[in-house]
This record gives sequence, structure tokens and C-alpha cells, in this order.
Amino acid sequence: MTLIAKFIVILFGVYLIAVGFLMLLYPKKAREYLRMAGSTNIINYAELTIRIIPASALILYAEISKYPVVFEVLGWFMIATSIVLYFVPRKIHHNYALWCAKILKTIYIRCISPFSILFGILLIYATM
Repeated sequence: MTLIAKFIVILFGVYLIAVGFLMLLYPKKAREYLRMAGSTNIINYAELTIRIIPASALILYAEISKYPVVFEVLGWFMIATSIVLYFVPRKIHHNYALWCAKILKTIYIRCISPFSILFGILLIYATM
């Protein structure tokens, strides 16, 4: 089970790196994806459910990782926020995503992209 959790955490790190490069190279496309959050029931609940997979992997792999407390806290935080968002009306979630997309100009998206890349790298490092 820990091997599967490790693989999922590494994939999550790769995903964060890819998102970071998307934000850096194609910030308008990244903003389009942000606008889609919560836009339909399928997108909303799929997004929230899928978030629980790497969150669970972080918790399962925490003891073996280089930063067990960080992994565990992050995993539980992701699960808790996902559960809370299950009960927030989808339209509120979508309106919040639209508001964020509106204030996040392309230059801001590019400026925060290194944080996603760095966090993905750190996750992968912490699993090795």
C-alpha cells in the first residue's frame, strides 16, 4: 500500500510541476481552467473527489517521507477542505473561481508559477 501511496504522491508532484509550467508558459489557459472550477456538477464533484486521492496518499506515506508531519497535515487539510467544499453550493464555488480568475492577471499567474513547480519538486524529493 505504501508503494502505491508513494507513486501517487510522486504523480501529484509531477502534476504540480506541470501546472506550474502551464501557469508560466500559458497563463491565459491556466486562467481558463480556473474559471471552470465548480462550473458543472460533474467538474465540481470530480475535482473534489480526485483531490482526496493524493491527500490520502500523503497521509499513508507520511511516516516514510522525509517530512512526516508536513505530509500528514497537508493530507488532512486537503481532505477537510474537500469535504467542506462538498457542502458549499456549487454556484458559490464557481463564483469564487470566477472572481479569482478575474483578479489573477497573467503577470500574477506567471509570478506564482514557480511556487507550484517548487512545491512539486519538494514533494517528489520528500518521497525519495
